[in-house]
Amino acid sequence: MFPILFRIPLPKTPIQYWWALAAVVAIALVYGLAAQRKANREGALWGFGVAVAAGIAAYVFRDKTFAAAQLPIYSYGVMLGLSLIVGWYLTLGLAEREGLPKEVMANCYVVTALAALAGSRVLYIVTNLDEFQTFADVFAMRRGGLVAYGGFIGGFLGSWGYLASQRLRLMPWADVAVPSLASGLLITRIGCYLFGCDFGKRLSDTAPAFLQKLGTFPHWTTGTLDGGEGAPAYVRHLEQFRGTDLGARLIRDNHSLAVHPTQIYESLVGAGLLVLLLAQRRHQKFRGQIFFLFVFGYGFARFLLETIRDDVERGSYGPVMSEHVLVPLALLVFGLAFIFGIALGIEDPRMRTVARVLALVPPVIAYAMLKPASFGGSVAMQLSTSQLIALTTAALVSLYYARMWQEAALRPQVAMSLGLPAEHAPTRKPPSVKEREAEEEDEDGERGDVRTEVAAPVGKRKARESQEKTEETRTPGEKTEEMRIPDPTEPIAVREPTEKLIEGLREATEPMKAPPKAEET
Repeated sequence: MFPILFRIPLPKTPIQYWWALAAVVAIALVYGLAAQRKANREGALWGFGVAVAAGIAAYVFRDKTFAAAQLPIYSYGVMLGLSLIVGWYLTLGLAEREGLPKEVMANCYVVTALAALAGSRVLYIVTNLDEFQTFADVFAMRRGGLVAYGGFIGGFLGSWGYLASQRLRLMPWADVAVPSLASGLLITRIGCYLFGCDFGKRLSDTAPAFLQKLGTFPHWTTGTLDGGEGAPAYVRHLEQFRGTDLGARLIRDNHSLAVHPTQIYESLVGAGLLVLLLAQRRHQKFRGQIFFLFVFGYGFARFLLETIRDDVERGSYGPVMSEHVLVPLALLVFGLAFIFGIALGIEDPRMRTVARVLALVPPVIAYAMLKPASFGGSVAMQLSTSQLIALTTAALVSLYYARMWQEAALRPQVAMSLGLPAEHAPTRKPPSVKEREAEEEDEDGERGDVRTEVAAPVGKRKARESQEKTEETRTPGEKTEEMRIPDPTEPIAVREPTEKLIEGLREATEPMKAPPKAEET
């Protein structure tokens, strides 16, 4: 594995952290003041906020120096940055298609990303309090320390707060944002794999050779990473089997035992969810449907993956129960949530019935696999932090899904409305040169059609009046000659001169005038 992708050479002169942070404070203050002069309230808040955060960090690390001759570029950090870039373009592209205000959505994405990073760190700290002895340890993230579910919760709260300040609904944003969460899982879990964290339990000796190769993590050389003597899986196995034959084998082979590469499993889950969410957009019935589908789908997959993970930095909550009882019960909750909630989105009645029946299969299989041969052989367990969150959120969103589905059936237009206030309503873009030329040509064509329609009855009326006058001047014995009435469908230029056409149009469009009064004598 490669926890560090490469290193950037640096001068060997020690650099104090607060110098660099002071420069960040100065740049942020200049940006905030410039934004304030331009009446850009949001830009000013961002600038001053970054300045305050950098100032606090400068005070915390005022005695720290950076004397490394090379700057390490960590694999997880690169993948995290890549996921944010991909998520930016994906989210804003979907938001623009939906008609959401692009500038507000861009600001919301930044707020959501920062809140997600903070939330993922906070949840890790809460579940591993014994690792943090000083306040500076909170910011020491070079050895990992982020929890995906903490990021989801933090991002949800951050976006909710920002959109509330803009008087915008949360669910339209959530629908366009969750595909980027799926792509983030796809990318960041590759970073986890390169680092070696979030590994799974040991594979059996009968596992496929390629899977055993993927699940083998090496012993890092000295100095590869501060505070670590190897990949987390290698360190974990060395602690478990030190002084045994397996421990000697670990030292000899210089790598861990073969474990489930759960990082790759979850990366594949992210890819599958991304495809599912994008495909479901074409069949969306209400705002929030894509978001609810992601929460349920990821919750179910994450619960299953947690059962085969072996890293100890996950925390555990809830009642202690036998494994063969607790896991099937939890899967039964997932199944019932799917039956009465998510399954409503399957439009084909037969497929919906089949899916509901299949939803009851996982708890039965889990009980059959985990049931011990004797009562004394049962294994006690608790739900991990992520399992508890996954189970709770999946049940809640299924209830909301069923409720919103019923409302969408009664009022489909209301269910799919964005609910944008007047200041955020979409405005028509100014037409391009080609579009203006096309509009002018269309208007000219319409005027020509109207001219023909108006001129036709005018010409016909004139012909009729002329015929009546001719008949009045004839003598009774005079032979009547048939007069040809001009066909109004003939081209105007053939029937009448242009001057008569204009005169006829003027007479037809002007209001009738009152007859002149008789002169008084």
